Amino acid sequence: MLKLCGFHISNYFNKARIAMLEKGVPFELDPTCKPSQQEDFLARSPMGKVPFLDVDGAHLSESQVICEYLEDAFPQKPLYPRDPLARARVRELISFMELHVELVARQLYREVFFGGRVSDEVKQSVEKGLVKGIRALRARARFDPYIAGAELTLADCAAFVHLPLVSLASKIAYGRDPLESMPQIKPYLKMLGERPAFRAVNDDRKAAQAAMQK
Repeated sequence: MLKLCGFHISNYFNKARIAMLEKGVPFELDPTCKPSQQEDFLARSPMGKVPFLDVDGAHLSESQVICEYLEDAFPQKPLYPRDPLARARVRELISFMELHVELVARQLYREVFFGGRVSDEVKQSVEKGLVKGIRALRARARFDPYIAGAELTLADCAAFVHLPLVSLASKIAYGRDPLESMPQIKPYLKMLGERPAFRAVNDDRKAAQAAMQK
């Protein structure tokens, strides 16, 4: 039995969980794991990060690695197209969203979500980086009706968990949302949120956030 370990507020944990639900993979959930540098945790997740996947006692880290494993191990309901170029386009979209949009915006999280401080220089650098990353995403996103085309793919799992965070962080930091240059995003995310897997994960995220604020 597979066990996905992480916590409900983690967007990368939620990406992997949505993928598992959409693929119909049987798994258990451990939503109590938080990043740690303790030796016992590092034995399961060498970078001390979440999510990680327990595969009958073996462990896999990084959400994209987990999702690629799921595609290989459970090909019956794929989240990638068959065509090699189309598959590469899905990976390209995920790379744009994770490396050039979400990871850039993540530099703001310490201030906008956790009460810390981020320098003006970092904010300016993030703003410029987001312009480039979103430009690249806009060039490849199709919304036909899914982000990579006619079929649901892993890129949709990534978009649903990452893009709202980027919008929220940007609004708090700058008073504006750079993703508004892509007006298709709001109805697209609403459509995804109506799917049972996406809705269940989003409901658990909201409940976990509410519990933290008590």
